[in-house]
Amino acid sequence: MKDRKWVLVGTALLIVALLVLPFLVKNYRVFQFNLVLVYAIAILGLNILTGFNGQISLGHGAFYAFGAYTAAMLMDRAGAPYWATLPVAALVCFSFGFLMGFPALRLAGHYLALATFALALAVPQLLKYKRIEGWTGGVQGIVLNKPDAPFSFSLFGQPLSPDRWLYFFTLAVAALMFLLAWNLLRGRVGRALIAVRDHPIAATAMGINLPMFKSLTFGVSAAFTGVAGALGAIVVAFVSPDSFTVQLSIFLLVGVVVGGLASIPGAIFGGIFIQFVPNIADAVSKSAPAAIYGIFLIALMYLMPTGVMGMVRGVWARLRRGVPGSPGQRAAQPVVLSEPVQSLTRKV
Repeated sequence: MKDRKWVLVGTALLIVALLVLPFLVKNYRVFQFNLVLVYAIAILGLNILTGFNGQISLGHGAFYAFGAYTAAMLMDRAGAPYWATLPVAALVCFSFGFLMGFPALRLAGHYLALATFALALAVPQLLKYKRIEGWTGGVQGIVLNKPDAPFSFSLFGQPLSPDRWLYFFTLAVAALMFLLAWNLLRGRVGRALIAVRDHPIAATAMGINLPMFKSLTFGVSAAFTGVAGALGAIVVAFVSPDSFTVQLSIFLLVGVVVGGLASIPGAIFGGIFIQFVPNIADAVSKSAPAAIYGIFLIALMYLMPTGVMGMVRGVWARLRRGVPGSPGQRAAQPVVLSEPVQSLTRKV
């Protein structure tokens, strides 16, 4: 009961902090927090595929690009409202991911990683194709306008700017996506995903349609990443092929590993890492930021080989074992010998 009380109090404080945060920092910091939420959704989508289902993908930057361009083209070419582009981006990316899942069924491990890596390499070049420049904008990309807040509001003397409004919009979408993932992965579907990852033969014997299940997982994962891409296009207000290079796919996979494989909250830590650590590395060394970033990553993997959430779970388990009367610690009971054994001992 006490644990539940503290969890409720901590959750309430966290919600208040998240609601007040954009009014305590400048617009640029709010913009960075928006990208953290966007990357967290994308990492969550990749974690569904890689962490829970065991399919390694180096091509999720392509699905991110599909989602971003879907939103950009709908807003710029069709005049669609920004919020209406998210479900369309999810549907488009689900379709691409589902279709990508079928040829991936014959591939596993590093072969699948190479196939998805090829997708990440090809998509930026396809977006530059001259015959579709009228839609994609070609090399120049598409410039968007950030949506204004639907009402005026200020707190601590800070008005509700477009970036602050997008923070609340992105936060609401992120909360919805994390809730959907939680409900999806904590039930029968989540257990089936893990069964397919760890024991595919046993999963097939239990009646799980392995090809369809893997393809659906690929589609759902791509849909999450597509929503993130659409949000990213709205937040940045610009898309171009060079924004979605293979480096983005690698960064998303780094976020999955840093946050923790098969961990839903770990996606948030992964988003924080890939957004802020490159900036810190650039501030430390302007001449070799990639080297500093690599040192950060190596140190993190050495200190936390199971990711941030793996370390958090380990620390929490130790704390639970150290609290008297906690479920993680059983109180030591005196061993009382039964009467026949006591009599036998006296005789000996």
